[in-house]
Amino acid sequence: MSATIAIDKLHNGQTFYVRYLSINDLPLIMQLQEKVKHALSSPATLEPLSEEEFKIILSGHQLMIGVFLEERMIAFRAMLEPEIDNEHLGIDAGLPPEELPKVLYSEISNVDPEYRGNGLQTYMGKLLMERLDKKRFQYVCATVAPFNIPSLKDKLLLGMKIVALKEKYSGKLRYVLMNSLSETDKDSCKDKITISMNDSNAQQKCLKSGFQGSSIKQKNNDWYVVFSK
Repeated sequence: MSATIAIDKLHNGQTFYVRYLSINDLPLIMQLQEKVKHALSSPATLEPLSEEEFKIILSGHQLMIGVFLEERMIAFRAMLEPEIDNEHLGIDAGLPPEELPKVLYSEISNVDPEYRGNGLQTYMGKLLMERLDKKRFQYVCATVAPFNIPSLKDKLLLGMKIVALKEKYSGKLRYVLMNSLSETDKDSCKDKITISMNDSNAQQKCLKSGFQGSSIKQKNNDWYVVFSK
């Protein structure tokens, strides 16, 4: 078992610990993923991974962590060093070919439904970001379905920006987000445009003109993306 990398408390005062996961944790990972999947009101918002895909992640170097209450895993989060192919998110983000080996994916994050509301998803994301080898990796990319508000909020809190909106995963519309780890956020801007999340065409035009999605907000029961450059 790997060493503990963090100890903290849930809102109810229970102490949890965080450690890197290994192939030995695969049964716990699959069990938690299945529980999360069945609890979702819209299962299509989750892109579940197969055992083989988890094995690939777990064979990497400390790219997956789990949150535990004693021996019970209540959350996990993974990053992945992806293969370079035509579907690479770095291409969608506009990176040149020589930068693609420096990209990691924020791959999957699951939190036991009983322990939602404790900020564990973003907590794990920050832990992983802090521990990345920034000499080797310069970018973190992810995809999120429009209207998957918790996941969008999580990625934006981790410093990612929406850089594309396009069909991925056999035709499913997805935001592509990227965090450039070497850049400091300059929020002294800038031109800002607010567009309804329902208006895919307007968002795509905005992104193609050099804007990036920097935040989301709700107004009159509709969600909007704030784009800036």
